[in-house]
Amino acid sequence: MRKILLFGLFSLMTTSVYAQEENTDYELKADEKKFGYVIDKSGNKIEGIVRLAGNDMSPWVNQKKVKFISAADIDKSKKKQKFKTMDSDDLKEYVAYDDSNVERHFEVVKYTNTKEGFNTATGGLSGNIKAFNNLTKSNQFAEVVTDGKIKVYKLYGYPTTFSAGQNQINEADKETERMRKNPSFIYTKKGSKLKELTLKESKIITADCSYVKEKIGSGAYASLKEDEKKRSGLGKFIKNQIDDVMSNVPQIVDEVILDYNENCK
Repeated sequence: MRKILLFGLFSLMTTSVYAQEENTDYELKADEKKFGYVIDKSGNKIEGIVRLAGNDMSPWVNQKKVKFISAADIDKSKKKQKFKTMDSDDLKEYVAYDDSNVERHFEVVKYTNTKEGFNTATGGLSGNIKAFNNLTKSNQFAEVVTDGKIKVYKLYGYPTTFSAGQNQINEADKETERMRKNPSFIYTKKGSKLKELTLKESKIITADCSYVKEKIGSGAYASLKEDEKKRSGLGKFIKNQIDDVMSNVPQIVDEVILDYNENCK
């Protein structure tokens, strides 16, 4: 009974926080040109106005839902249009344009962010809710960073939705800010199971390509250059831990993974 009550409490808190970010009205622009699209569960591509549900302060919301008006449903006689909110149960993927008219592509993936689920600085009920928010979400929208033989997604953790006491609120705020700035990068190679992309993984998954392997050996990639001074005398496990913390995964994606996809077929 206690577990059921806690589950209901967590669900209520999570629902109430995200419901506050809902915005269903959209004023159609006279020069509306940036149409995105959604792909439903049957594989049908439907064009229309697609808008991100989250923003720079709440990027994880884009992983839960998206706002959409199909082109067929646009009523130009009305000043404001009604968005339909859709989630990962409704769609396979979506392409939206952000406020800067930059195209953003999201796909439904099955991946549980256990790293953020067990990584909490707040403890107590707040920490338990953060763990719940991350460990109970498997099917979610993840943003495509690069596509090809190796496909990489960006995935944010979900913050806590509850804090009690000023100290816990401050800790939760710090942790939420960390999560905004430090998303995870996950990858699949030729349809393999999704895994987190790290410095070590990037070397393993590109080892079958002589072009990239030679560039790694010659030190051509700044993102893979190791600081031997900082790593000298470390055990293998500790060394790998520090490598992952110090590595610049977005730069690895831009340099190594992009190079692999373009030159290693």
